[in-house]
Amino acid sequence: MAAKIQHMTPKQIVAELDKYIIGQDDAKKSVAIALRNRYRRSLLSDDMKEEITPKNILMMGPTGCGKTEIARRLAKLMDAPFVKVEATKFTEVGYVGRDVDSMVRDLVEASIRITKQSKLKEKYDIADGIAEEKIIESIIPSKKKQSAQMQPNPNNPFAFLMNGNLYQPQQNQLPDDKSEEKPESDVEMAREQVRQQLRQGLLEDQFIEIEVTDTPKGNQLDMSNEGMSIAIGNIFGDMAPKRTKKKRVRVSEAREILREQEAQNLIDMDQVTDEALHNAEQNGIIFIDEIDKIAHGSGYVSGADVSREGVQRDILPIVEGSVVNTKYGPVKTDHVLFIGAGAFHISKPTDLIPELQGRFPIRVELQSLTKESFKQILTVPENAIIKQNQALLATENIDLEFSEDAIDEIAGMAYLMNEQTENIGARRLYTIMEKLLEDISYEVPDTGDEPLVIDREYVRDKFIETIDKDDVDKYIL
Repeated sequence: MAAKIQHMTPKQIVAELDKYIIGQDDAKKSVAIALRNRYRRSLLSDDMKEEITPKNILMMGPTGCGKTEIARRLAKLMDAPFVKVEATKFTEVGYVGRDVDSMVRDLVEASIRITKQSKLKEKYDIADGIAEEKIIESIIPSKKKQSAQMQPNPNNPFAFLMNGNLYQPQQNQLPDDKSEEKPESDVEMAREQVRQQLRQGLLEDQFIEIEVTDTPKGNQLDMSNEGMSIAIGNIFGDMAPKRTKKKRVRVSEAREILREQEAQNLIDMDQVTDEALHNAEQNGIIFIDEIDKIAHGSGYVSGADVSREGVQRDILPIVEGSVVNTKYGPVKTDHVLFIGAGAFHISKPTDLIPELQGRFPIRVELQSLTKESFKQILTVPENAIIKQNQALLATENIDLEFSEDAIDEIAGMAYLMNEQTENIGARRLYTIMEKLLEDISYEVPDTGDEPLVIDREYVRDKFIETIDKDDVDKYIL
């Protein structure tokens, strides 16, 4: 993490977030400071490092204004393990599911995936070389297999149970007369030619037969409530031989399969686990959404739900800092960054229990989106909605364009719909765009070389029954 952001100031971090998130400058400023402080903390002595805890953030704002997206982009920027949980799942009637510790276990699982993928990438260069040799061996075997390889291992205690895996069919043990007749020099020359053709990409569509590891499914009993996991296949993993199977694929597919397989064999999973646990403890981010729903504001009525205050007190030790047992080992949450989020339109942050309030010292209020905000969301971000739809339709050779007045009209309608009905923020744009492009996506018109232009009239015609035209005209003008 530090290597990635050590040269990024909070302003630069905000600039990076600006590529995907429109507005909400105060929220982006707060998370940028939190991110930078993590790097600053990593430079301190161990004694001082332990004393500095993350400044957890409480985001307040209507749905669809960017709370989750800010947290998600922050995690991606720092390449940190990230988990989003819904606080309301702990208030379900008759709740007997996973306890609050499950958010930490999910964080560890995310960290394992990130760390493992990072280690795999480090081994790809070596794995590519091994994969190439195996592909060549599949096309032109260097020599026949030694008969000693066919014999059972006398040190294997399961030999008498696994004859089918230890002994090859008799026909496979017969000598290959053709390969025996070829001089070794000719074989090596042919293998070298194949190697050159592989590197030139001339054999990508050729079918070959490779051996892949056969990983049985459904061999794991997971008791996540207790933080335990029993992998039955791993109990005898070191004693029983690995099972393999033959697979006929193209060379291009074989290269990818063998690359991943060999990289997997090269990494040390004990090291992966140790680094993943450390990454989860020091850099993990847990996003608790709808935290306002577990506050006991005056607008809530009591019922059969689990006590909201009780749920808060269950979450409190995790946020304060505790040790959670996982199947990979114990994890301390002292330095995990917690980001709470909620609309707080019925309850207030002060409706949370005082102990929990004190664990979220940074409070940021996000603003409702305006018409101008919607226009920018449609066009500015690197993953802008219009850019997404243009890319999708381009796969059908449809050159889709939006006029400026059409973008203005869509933004105005999104704002007006949120005002007239339920305010769902930027998600309203997805609803509008799906309706707007429904016929085009269904009919897939043949436009030839001419672009298909969406203008203001086309937008109004599509939504004339949804919004009162007089209201739209009044708003636009």
